[in-house]
Amino acid sequence: MKSLRPYLLWFAAALLLSFAAVYAMLWVRDHPQHWPGARFELAQPQGWATHRKLAALAGDDAACFAAFDRADAGYLRRPVVGEGTCRASQRMLLTGNKFVPTMAPAGAAPGCAVTAAMALWTRDAVQPLAERHLGQKVVLVENLGSYNCRKIAGEQAQSQHSTANAIDISAFVLADGSRISVRNDWNDIGARGAFLHAVRDGACGLFSTTLSPDYNAAHADHFHLDMAVRTAGWTVCH
Repeated sequence: MKSLRPYLLWFAAALLLSFAAVYAMLWVRDHPQHWPGARFELAQPQGWATHRKLAALAGDDAACFAAFDRADAGYLRRPVVGEGTCRASQRMLLTGNKFVPTMAPAGAAPGCAVTAAMALWTRDAVQPLAERHLGQKVVLVENLGSYNCRKIAGEQAQSQHSTANAIDISAFVLADGSRISVRNDWNDIGARGAFLHAVRDGACGLFSTTLSPDYNAAHADHFHLDMAVRTAGWTVCH
C-alpha cells in the first residue's frame, strides 16, 4: 500500500488541477471582458482587459468596425484623410445616439477605437454620473474636434489627433438645456464641478490618455481623450 500512496497523491493533484482548469475555462467564457484574447464587444461590461482591447482596436480597422456591426450600431465611415503619420483611416460618425449622445459639432468624426471608448464612457460614467449629480441625462456633448495633423504642443512627438485617435470634449448639455462646460464649471464647488471631476475619473480607465484642466492651462477648456498604443498598456490621467 505504501508504494501506491505517491501515485494516489499524484492522481489527486492531477484531478484537482483538471477541475481548476475547467473552472478557469468556464470563468473566462462567462467573463470575456477580463480576458485579453476574447473578442471585444460593446455590450460587455468593463473588465481587466477592456483598455487593452480598445487600444488594440486603434490599429485594427476591420476588427473595430466589426464590433459596431455586431452591436447593430448605425454609423457612417468617413473617407481616409492624410498620409504617413497623419493618415486617419478609422474616422466615423454614429448616426444615432444609442451609444454616444449627439455630438456638436456633428462632423468631428473621431476614430473607431476612440468612439468605442466613448460608448463605454457614456454608458458607465457620463450618463449614470449625470443622473447622480445633476438629476438628468446628457443629451448633447460639445467637442473641439478630433482630426488635426500636428505635433503635441511643445514637443516633437506627433499628436494622436493626427490620426483622429483623439477627441477634445468641452461641454455637456443636459435634458433641460443646462450646459456644463469644462472652462466655466471645473472649479465649481457644487454638483457641476463634482460631475466634471467624476466623468474625468471615469474616462481614465478606458482611454490611454485623459487630460483635464488639472494637467495644464492648455486644457483649461476641455478634456483630451485618446487611445494611444503604449508599451505594456500604461495610461495617463491628469
